[in-house]
Amino acid sequence: MAKAISQYFKRVFDDYQVLVQVNPDDFSGIELIVHPDGKIEKTDMEFDEEIFEDLEEDEFNPCGALEFQLYLSKTKD
Repeated sequence: MAKAISQYFKRVFDDYQVLVQVNPDDFSGIELIVHPDGKIEKTDMEFDEEIFEDLEEDEFNPCGALEFQLYLSKTKD
């Protein structure tokens, strides 16, 4: 069975940004919060089937996997 391709979303707030990775098969994912001082918070998430509607309602926009992966590489596990 083919592995699902994750989808990526981003929203920029006044002084920080949030990036979200969602696996559409099982609704698992990762949330990254990028603070103005460069600190990045990583949270493993379990979403529900309404996540895509929720992200749209919360004004998240699609973004690229490369941007998400660059920020993810800067986190400490």
